Order: sequence, then structure tokens, then C-alpha cells
Amino acid sequence: MAGKTLKIASIPGDGTGPEVTAEAMKVLQAVASLDNIVYDVEPLDWGGERYLKTGEIIPEGGLDLLRSKDAIFLGAIGHPDVAPGILEKGLLLDLRFKLDQYINLRPVKLLPGVETPLAGRGPADIDFVVVRENTEDLYCGVGGYLKKGTPDEVAVQQAVYTRKGCERCIRWAFEYTQKRNSPKKMLTLVAKTNVLTYGHDLWWRTFQEVAKEYPDVKTDYNHVDACCMWMVKNPDFYDVIVTTNMFGDIITDLGGILQGGMGVAAGGNLNPDAGGVSMFEPMGGSAPKYTGQNVINPIAAINAMAMLLEHSGYPTAGKRIDKAVAQVTGTKMKSQAAGKMGYGTREVGDLVVAALS
Repeated sequence: MAGKTLKIASIPGDGTGPEVTAEAMKVLQAVASLDNIVYDVEPLDWGGERYLKTGEIIPEGGLDLLRSKDAIFLGAIGHPDVAPGILEKGLLLDLRFKLDQYINLRPVKLLPGVETPLAGRGPADIDFVVVRENTEDLYCGVGGYLKKGTPDEVAVQQAVYTRKGCERCIRWAFEYTQKRNSPKKMLTLVAKTNVLTYGHDLWWRTFQEVAKEYPDVKTDYNHVDACCMWMVKNPDFYDVIVTTNMFGDIITDLGGILQGGMGVAAGGNLNPDAGGVSMFEPMGGSAPKYTGQNVINPIAAINAMAMLLEHSGYPTAGKRIDKAVAQVTGTKMKSQAAGKMGYGTREVGDLVVAALS
């Protein structure tokens, strides 16, 4: 990537979002110096405060601005004075749909020194990835009300699945499984074909057809309820999971707890096509009760920055951050819970920077 400037839009957002973003940017600055990465960050004040002042969530021209970038880094969205759903739909879902970020990528990896609620399990047992379709299913907003507010009210919410949407997600998951190249080299489809007999039959048939093009990848299928049980009982079974939008939303939160909580969980909303812009974020919320106290865990945000670099063409820098984070969680931090880390937010960022080299 010599001679290229990595252009990043930064949306620190609400609550503790700016605090964890600052630590991710601190780590970016340090790793860029070590790996000779030229980058430019444009901060954007989108979030609850701007919405309360202006009524805008994404300002005019905002999407074009994002399309001119190589990647987006998001701190957190959620403001106590803004009704739930407004910012989430108006920013998070809007960006996913309008930037066609059709892959949600969620690594579920237990780091050294991090506690999991699964007794007797360690980092060797919890290391898999969920590939979630990110632009269809029940999230399309197709539906409506009949006789709203009356005793006869009817509410309809329809799930939408397309062959294109299924196939591009499934194909990307096969490619990712090949590149991940774990000893298992297995892709598991998670759906509910015994009940959702139309949309999930489309997923099943598409999965079977695309699998023929990847004979080196072992395939498996789980109903989603069985997957939830096996993630707890035998997390070491999984390598890569590919699933629908709604089920992916649920099982990735379960995965976040298995890997030690939202303080370490990071993810990416990817448009992997040429010219596409992807967004990377810590999975935890804005945690407004901890704002300004220097107690929130920045590890998830730092992990998100590692993902941003890896998927923007700087895999060596991403792996360098991963290694530094594992050293800090494994040898320095007492806990991943806010206020119990043994260090403040800024100090954890400093420890990761020190471990980079």
C-alpha cells in the first residue's frame, strides 16, 4: 500500500464513544508509525448531541462524504435524551443499507486472561467467526398496521430474502473460510429450514449450490436453536458460521458473552466490493453512565481498529495490534468490566501502544 493514504471517517458518537475512539486512534497513530502507514482521519460529530441541536442524523451530503473514504470508524450511538430506535435506525441501519454493507463480520475469540462464563474453557476453545447477512430479512422494514390503537389491531412485519442477497453473503463466507484456513476449514449454515420454509429454503438451496464451487471447505447445517445450545456446550466445534440477519444479530450477542463481554467484542459492517466503504465498531453501547470517568474498556474499540486495518489492506498492522491486545489482556488487566480493569481507559490504550513494538 506504499504511497496510498488511508482515508478514515471517524464518528465517535455518544456517551463513552469518544473515549474509546480516542484510544483506538492512539493505537492507530502508533502502529502507523511502526508500519509506515500514511493515513488521514476526518472526525464527524454525528450522534445524539447533533440530533438534539439540529434534528439531523446524517446531514445533507453525508453519504457522499463517507463514500469518498476508505473506511468508517464508529465509537458508539445512543443518547439518553433521544428515544430508542431513532439514532439506531437513522444512522446504523441507514448506513448499512445505503452503503450496501451486506456483510456483518463478528469474530468470537476468547483472549488470554479474559474470563468466559463457560466453565473449563480457554482461548483454544473459543475462536470462531460469524458472517451475518446485513441488508435483508426482517430489518428491511416491510410491513404495517391495520386498525392501529384499537382492540382489533393487526401488525405485520415481513422478512425479505433475495437470491442475490443470500448468494453474495454465502459466497463471501466460503471465500473467508478458505482465507482463514483453520484446521477445521468448515462453514456452518445457521437457519430454521423446518419452520421458515420459504426464505430459509432459499438460503439452504443457495448454500448447497455455492458449496459445489468450494470442495475444499467442509460444510454443516444447524437450526438456530441448536446452534445456540452448541455454542455454549461445544464452542470449539465451530470455525465459520454464515447466517441470516435476524439470527445473526442474536447469536453474535451470545458470542460476545462467550468471549468475555461487550468490552472486548468488535465487528465490521462490510461492503467488500470494489469501491465499497466498510464500517468498524466496538459492539458495546454508549454506556452514558460511565461518560467522562476514564473507566470504560477500550479493548473492543482497539480490536475494531485492528479489523479496519486488516480489511483495508494493512493485515500486518492489524495482526500487530491483535498481538499487543492479547499481551495486555493476558498479563496486565485484572478484568474487562468497566471500573475493574486495574487501569483507566487511557492507561489501557497506553499499555497496548507500549506492547506494539
